[in-house]
Formats: sequence, structure tokens, C-alpha cells
Amino acid sequence: MEGILFPRGVAEGREGLKEYRSRGGYEALKKILKGLSPDTVIQEISESGLRGRGGAGFPTGKKWAFTSECAEQPHYVVLNGGEDEPGSKKDRLLMENLPHLVTEGVILASYAVGAPRAYLYINAEYKGAIQSMTDALAEAKRAGYWGAHILSSDFSLEILLIPAPANYVAGEDTAALEVIENKQPLPRQKPPFPATYGLFGKPTTVNNVETLANVPPIMARGAKWYRTFGTPESPGTMIFSLDDQVNRPGIYELPFGTSLRFLIDECGGGAKGGEAIKAILPGGPSSAFLSPDKIDIPLDHNSVREAGSSIGCGVVHLITEGSCMVEETLKIADFFAAESCGQCPACRMETNMLAAMLKKVQQGQGGQPLLEQFSKVISFNKGKGFCNLINMPGPPIESALRLFRSDFEFHLANGRCPVRLTQT
Repeated sequence: MEGILFPRGVAEGREGLKEYRSRGGYEALKKILKGLSPDTVIQEISESGLRGRGGAGFPTGKKWAFTSECAEQPHYVVLNGGEDEPGSKKDRLLMENLPHLVTEGVILASYAVGAPRAYLYINAEYKGAIQSMTDALAEAKRAGYWGAHILSSDFSLEILLIPAPANYVAGEDTAALEVIENKQPLPRQKPPFPATYGLFGKPTTVNNVETLANVPPIMARGAKWYRTFGTPESPGTMIFSLDDQVNRPGIYELPFGTSLRFLIDECGGGAKGGEAIKAILPGGPSSAFLSPDKIDIPLDHNSVREAGSSIGCGVVHLITEGSCMVEETLKIADFFAAESCGQCPACRMETNMLAAMLKKVQQGQGGQPLLEQFSKVISFNKGKGFCNLINMPGPPIESALRLFRSDFEFHLANGRCPVRLTQT
């Protein structure tokens, strides 16, 4: 299936400047510098319906407009390549294989919001991506695509690369700003939001790598062309990641609206070993579990939300029959407890409390009343942290309790896992 970011035959290894230009690379930059105003660029992105690919799905044009309209100067753009979502490899692949596409997206975003400086915030463990982006920046600068008076225009841009700490919270937008300011990777309280009060207290647009990679093709071919992909509410394509629970793990670019079944069966080759699917996490560890009868839902923001979950940043994880949902949910809770940065007492206490409660269920302690406490704990602290991590353990825990309550009740009644019991 043809993609927007990965057309057939492209990105079988790093794409250099010559190859990128041969398929129209940097033509969008030339186009806007010939006379399109920043407002016109923002309007085109808004009409395309492009939404953020980092998890929240916020309209990109609206985010840019918030920054562009701020009188406070200077403005900044930050490419967020922290990518510490478990199972996500899409941003790394884009930076490693299509670095000029990402670079042009950064330049176009900077022009649109009036930013004289942009920062590439890239996971420090992504050595290949850092090298690829460094090489692309050098090639692009020699060609006059960034620096002083780009392509003899009045627009100048400086681009700096900043390694990002390889921990989960460091990928949060405001934590990225803190790192760039040479501080600890701790999220900021919001509001104010980065778009109006961000880096060094100035208006800042922070976009995910995949989001900005969509910008050059939109500006080159137009919003109407972009909307020929996907659905009216979720235009374009998205990169989905499949882990080793399928026969062909990897990343797959598909138009929004493609069925979950197509991704799992046609792209991933089905569950490994032909095992039956027990549950599906369609958007990474912070999304709600779906039962296997939801496998035919379209993969777009509205459809997945209506099914009771979220599309997140496109990490799809399968739980196969023979797995215990208490064990699976405890893994997720332990992850968020370990990744909480600890600066918000409510988050620190809640994430540890939820993990401890699940541990008690696993050991057969607490009885039925304990199961009723999960929703109370989750509801009490909802939205009280500086970032969204405090809310993240809730959807998988509550959905697992709703859909697979028998696994929890078995643990409470027997003090052991039903799967281990059948395997002994």
C-alpha cells in the first residue's frame, strides 16, 4: 500500500540529499519562499487536517497559529524525537532513513511560526538517527536550505541538535524544553502551554517527528491531495508499530481508516504461532484494552475512541490467549510507577499505589473490595500532575477489570495465576 512518507522504493537505507531532491525534496521550501506568507502556510496545514502524531492528536495548524500570533519574540520550534514510548520505533526510522524529509519539515514549521531558531531533540540512544540527522543538516546547509538568508530570501534559520535523556518523562513536551534549557527533564505545570510560553519563556511550537515529516508533502501537493488519504476527521496516513507478538513485527504506514484486522493479519501476518487474540492495546501502554471482537474497527481517532480506547502514537500490542490479564496489567502499572519522575506527589503516590494494589491481587490478597478501589484511586487523582503520566495507568487497568474480571477474581480466590495453574 502506497504511503505518503514512505513511497514504494524509498527509504531502503538512508536517503541522501540527491535522492531526496530527485523525488521533489525541498520543492515545498522553494515554493513558500517564492511568495507564500507564513499565515498562508498555516492555513494550508489547517485545511489539510494534519493532527499531531505524538499521542494527543492535536490539530497542527491550530498549534502553529497559537505560536505565530504571539507578539512576544523570538519564537522557537522544537522537533520532539525523544520517543520513549515502549514499542515505538517510527520516529527513529524516519530520522535514520528520511532525514531530509524531517529536516525540511522543521524548516517549513519554523518559517510558518516565525522562528529564527529550531532545536532537534533526539533520543540520546538513537546513535544512528543522530548521525543521520547530523549528516543531513550538513548537506542541507551546504545547499543553502537553512542558515542565513535561505535561498536568497529574507528568512534565516539556525538549527541545533540536542540529545534527549532516554527516559519516558523526558519525551514530554515541556520536559524537552527543560532539557534544552540545561535543566533536569521534569515536566512543567500547565497552563501556560509551550505554544505561548515555552522555551526560555518564549512562544514555542513542539512537534513530534512524524508530524513534521508530513508537512513537506502537504505543502508541495496541497491540502486537498493530502485529504485523499485517510478519513474526513483523520486525514492522511499514520505509522503503526507492531511488536514481536505478530509473525512480521515492524512499522507500517497506512491510511487512517484502515482496519485493525488489516494491520494485524495482512501486515503483521497474524498473531505469532497462530494463537488466538485475547486483548489488544491499540495505542501503547496508556490506552485501554480492546476485546478481540473489536478487531475490525477502523484505525482513526474517532473510531478507536468510540470503541473505548485511543490510537496514541500507533503502537499496537497483542495479548494472546493463555496470558493472564492481571500479569499483563501489573507490567504496565510497574512501568508507569518506575517512570514517574516523582516531582508531583499525587502522581508518585498514585502510580506506586496502583502497582502495589495489583501486586496484592496477584498474590490473592484484599478480596473483592480491593477491586472496587481501583476506579476510586484513579478518579481521585485524575489531572493533578504536571504532565499526563498520572492519567496513563488508568485506561489499561479499568478496561482490564471490566473485560477480564474473571482473571482478577481467580487470583483473589486462589492466590495464583490461572494460566500458571493450567500449565503445571
